[in-house]
Amino acid sequence: MRLPRVYPILDTASLEVRGISLCTAAAAFLEGGAAILQIRHKGHWSRDFFESARQVARLCREGGVDLIVNDRADFAMLLEAGLHVGQDDLSPRDARKLMGPDAVIGFSSHSASQLAAAGGEPVDYVALGPVFGTASKRNPDPVVGVDEVRRCRTLLEQPLVAIGGITRDNALEVLNAGADSVAVIASLLPGPDGPPPTAQSLRQRMEEWQQLVKTA
Repeated sequence: MRLPRVYPILDTASLEVRGISLCTAAAAFLEGGAAILQIRHKGHWSRDFFESARQVARLCREGGVDLIVNDRADFAMLLEAGLHVGQDDLSPRDARKLMGPDAVIGFSSHSASQLAAAGGEPVDYVALGPVFGTASKRNPDPVVGVDEVRRCRTLLEQPLVAIGGITRDNALEVLNAGADSVAVIASLLPGPDGPPPTAQSLRQRMEEWQQLVKTA
């Protein structure tokens, strides 16, 4: 799998704090050039939320963009999307049995040993992080740092996604250390105390990221 340099994650808790709907953010990022999207929703998948996710899936299909669902293989299958699982979720091998041979499956790692073990799993890419301190998780794993990204790149054949605290100020350093892609959450959104976001401002942020990674 060839991953785009920017991997936007639609973290619903972060969107809710800023008063942004899932569909608004997805549409804006797609218009701004996103080539992959992940829905990360740690709450209850209500009927209304699933309908919003279905609209996002439709937008992704129309744009030829991969949609990835975090944690939930059942909803990923219903949406005809890929799946991203963590260390405490469904195992990659069991996920592959459910999702089939063609689905995109990603796997999180938080250390060199976990990443090396992930190399033998039936996954399309592996995420490593948090590279920097992050506020998007309640109980984040220890920070790994850019040097660990550089070292871990040599341990893995699959594409490597760096995640955690990545901003426009440090993204090029991470990409130049060997990451194939950088997962971005908060840096694609305005601050919670700033002016209300608009679809145009979100699209502009995605466009700025696309311009930035062209220089990596």
